[in-house]
Parts: sequence; structure tokens; C-alpha cells
Amino acid sequence: MARNFLPRGHVERRAKTDLSLFSGVTPRESKCKVDQLPGQHGAMPKKLSEYGKQFLAKQIAKHMYGILERQFRNYYKKASRMKGATGEILLLLLETRLDNVVYRLGFARTRREARQLVSHRGVMVNDGKKTRIVNIPSYQLKAGDEVLIKEKCQHQGRIQEAMQLASQRTMPEWLELDTVNFKGVMTRLPERNEMPLEINELFIVELYSK
Repeated sequence: MARNFLPRGHVERRAKTDLSLFSGVTPRESKCKVDQLPGQHGAMPKKLSEYGKQFLAKQIAKHMYGILERQFRNYYKKASRMKGATGEILLLLLETRLDNVVYRLGFARTRREARQLVSHRGVMVNDGKKTRIVNIPSYQLKAGDEVLIKEKCQHQGRIQEAMQLASQRTMPEWLELDTVNFKGVMTRLPERNEMPLEINELFIVELYSK
């Protein structure tokens, strides 16, 4: 599986926004100089061109969801063929990936950790017909799907820690969590204002429309 080897601190400093790449166990500020651009002593800030703004918007989305260029472009192509606003549909496709929902439910501290949990066969999905192990992080969930953590994984330290951290933040309204049984339900599709506001999807559409 292709991976992005850029240091997480470098990515967050370049994006100049919190991409939730760190676990939250220790303050993000202790991991990197968040107020300083990458480079020796911090590169001098430059006024971004229109292309620069569009490119940065794409990079923020890619790094936030942990997706490389080819897959991200495929998501855009898929979104452009669907009915509705392309940019919003693109975000919807990214937000309803299995690994992202596992992260949103609080079963993992980061999306990277959620992706690993899924890949290692620690997550099951009930689509209303049957419950089965799904080890594809990009698996697309739909409204009503239930996400469960395998029983043998439920007492892993990192999952317990993730759930403790998640209890300190607000659960998205489009998800329901059952902490006792280690399961959650995607009750409906998220609205635009329930998806990351740090991403300017209009810039992404402008970039790929050229």
C-alpha cells in the first residue's frame, strides 16, 4: 500500500491548520512549531497566488484523510459524475470512508491509526444484511451501516486510550456511539457544516477543472 512519508509536523506547518495528524495524548504544539513554516528558521511567508490557494486546499484535504494523489484524483472524478455539487460530494466520499468513521467514532486516535486497525482486520461492518470483517480502509459506508470493533481487539490499550480521548470531544450528530458494545452507527450522511471547515472544496474543484 502506498504511503506518505512526509513528517507530520512538516505537513501541519505547511498547511497552517490542525489536520488531526497527532494523537492528542500530548499537545500538538510540543510536536512541531505550528506557527512556523517548514524550513531552516521557518521560511518567509509568501502571498499565495490563486493556484497556490487551490493547491494548498487540495493538499490539506489529501493529508487530512491520508490519501495520495492518484486516489484523490479518482475521488474527484467519481464526485464529478454524481448529481450535486462536486466539491461537497467529494468531501462526503472522504468523510464516509470506513477509516474516517472509525476515527470519528473514537476507536482510534488518528486516521492513520484507524486505517491500520481496519487493515489488520479489527473492524466489522453490518450493512443490514450481515456482519462481516472489512479490511479495506476506503470502504464506503452508507446511512444505517453499523461499525463494530472485533471482541479480541476491544481491550487493546490504544483503543481504550482513543476512546478516553474521544470522550472529551463532541460526537458528530450523524453518528451514534455505543461505548459498552464498542460499536457505532452512521445514522445519516453528514451535512456540509458537519464536515471539515478547514477544507475549501471550491478551490479543489477550480484546480481540477483547469
